[in-house]
Amino acid sequence: MYHSIVVSLLIAGSVSAAPAWAAGMKIAVVAPAEGPFALLGQQMLAGAHFQAEDRGSEIIAIPETCEPKDAEALTKALLASGAEAAIGFLCTESLEAVLPALAEAGIPALTLSARSDILMEDALKKKWPLFRLGPSAKAEAAKVTEIILSRWKNEPLGLIEDGTIHGRELVESVRGALAEIGLTPTFSDTYRPAQEQQVSLVRRLAKSGATHVFTGGDRADSAIIARDAASEKVPLTLMGGEALEAANQPVPLANGVLAVALPDYATLPEAKGTVEAMTAAKLLPEGYVLPAFAAVTLLEQAKDQAGKDNGPVTDALMKGPYPTVIGSIRFNAGHELADNPYRLLQWQGSRFIPAPTVSGTE
Repeated sequence: MYHSIVVSLLIAGSVSAAPAWAAGMKIAVVAPAEGPFALLGQQMLAGAHFQAEDRGSEIIAIPETCEPKDAEALTKALLASGAEAAIGFLCTESLEAVLPALAEAGIPALTLSARSDILMEDALKKKWPLFRLGPSAKAEAAKVTEIILSRWKNEPLGLIEDGTIHGRELVESVRGALAEIGLTPTFSDTYRPAQEQQVSLVRRLAKSGATHVFTGGDRADSAIIARDAASEKVPLTLMGGEALEAANQPVPLANGVLAVALPDYATLPEAKGTVEAMTAAKLLPEGYVLPAFAAVTLLEQAKDQAGKDNGPVTDALMKGPYPTVIGSIRFNAGHELADNPYRLLQWQGSRFIPAPTVSGTE
């Protein structure tokens, strides 16, 4: 099969000194099979199956309901499946239910979605084999702070948020990190969201002298702020968080607006061959398709490493880095991604693209 040849060559080329591949692996995919999140579950299964074919790995679909009442059934299904590892886990509730049993059985779990820091703290404390393939709850604020320090340190800075829990916590985390190094914003405010215009806010920003503004708000409000700044002829460089990855309506986002968000994995150089193979197979590489594909790739390589070490896959996961279609992956001591997956993107035309690099910065 065309995609098998392409993917095999990609991984083999990335690990030129690797030993011969071991036999396939039995991997459970815990994902919604029905309800409002069924599409996400289908994406996880599709990505996992696409990679599994190359190594003779077996994918076992285990429905995830995210309901506490189904916790016992989910745990029994996982243990009865004979899986050597499990991926997916859209909901924190599912992980809380199964991790104690997975720990006892020595089965690692890779979540593609759950971001709870409290859950990860519990997992480390209780030695549960949980690894996170997506960003932690703190990663967004950390990347925003990094971008501000590398690009805007000498610019008049504005920090604004929309009063929501996420917006307020994001901006406060950034503000606290900046305060630790003695950087104080020129302007700080909470604006009223979901308004037809934000001219008053723009004028207050202009009066304060702030020219570079981070907003902890959604895409619609950010688009309105950018539009009103342009109409008032107030030069603002506007940056938002992951919330800017949303529908481009009712007001289109202006070109040049920045966002700290996860990249479109399908556009990464590492994914090119796999995306072409998926496209040829009429599989759209969107949502959780590539992360699930990467999770299977990662586990298969970890199994190879475990075979060399004569040790468990859980220990092998702490080695690496392992090449995947979503980038090189290694975990830190907290079982989080060692490299922050967030990137600085810029809106251009109809999509976010990597923001141009600036000399002397990242």
